[in-house]
Amino acid sequence: MNAPADLPVPNPPRVRKPDWIRVKAPTSEGYAETRRLMRSLKLATVCEEAACPNIGECWTKKHATVMILGDTCTRACAFCNVKTGMPRAVDPFEPQNTAIAAAELGLEHIVVTSVDRDDLPDGGASQFVKVIEALRRETPKTTIEILTPDFRNKSEEAVARIVDAGPDVYNHNLETVPRLYPTIRPGARYYASLRLLESVKRRNPAIFTKSGVMVGLGEQRLEVHQVMDDMRSADIDFLTMGQYLQPTPRHATVEEFVTPDAFKAYGAIARAKGFLLVAASPLTRSSYHAGDDFKKMQAARAERLAR
Repeated sequence: MNAPADLPVPNPPRVRKPDWIRVKAPTSEGYAETRRLMRSLKLATVCEEAACPNIGECWTKKHATVMILGDTCTRACAFCNVKTGMPRAVDPFEPQNTAIAAAELGLEHIVVTSVDRDDLPDGGASQFVKVIEALRRETPKTTIEILTPDFRNKSEEAVARIVDAGPDVYNHNLETVPRLYPTIRPGARYYASLRLLESVKRRNPAIFTKSGVMVGLGEQRLEVHQVMDDMRSADIDFLTMGQYLQPTPRHATVEEFVTPDAFKAYGAIARAKGFLLVAASPLTRSSYHAGDDFKKMQAARAERLAR
């Protein structure tokens, strides 16, 4: 029987998180200092905008992931908490302020990401280049990891410009298995994202490439294994895997909370497939422990070349 038209339809109850996925609310002084610095420089962070569960731990250590090109995305992916709408004009001070933040935080390794900017002729690639140049100029010892969107319909030129600017790591997340793209990542194309990462390696094999997927969205185990194979075919060095968490009731629901043991199994399979590095756990996110992982990738590459 249908509910009367004048009665609101209740939202389905949210599934309770298991113990292994819970984190403490951020309260440290380091967290407060990092937040004050980001606000003073008018910088957005994906840590805040995407409601990352690791923000307390990372900001206590003064590790923040800067999100350039503003805080408003031109797409509306079903998993992402970043707001959608018409973005403001690109901030010309953002590259220099990002470099100031890196210097103030004393970052040995910085991760820079962005919203999708389909409204811009180059998708925002020139701003990534300016940020890399500012960091090289102001904090030359800081290693740089970028996490870019797919630059839909303009990826070849955009990627070439960014790669030529010389980041140390180029990350672009596939996010999920191909079957779920129409509902989870409708504005993107799975194979276009793979080709983007493959093109980075073709242009500069020395740059580490990295990609991540979320699990718990209804994917099948063998589908995840196929994504791993596709990534290796594109010569991707580093795979990150984490649990999808529903940011609001409006977003895609969590179909499954994948156990820590299942993550360990995924990680073992991924390492057997030949990735230089694998990070797979419920709370793994793209920039989580990124600096330590960069050093591990360097060591793994050196060891492989020495064989």
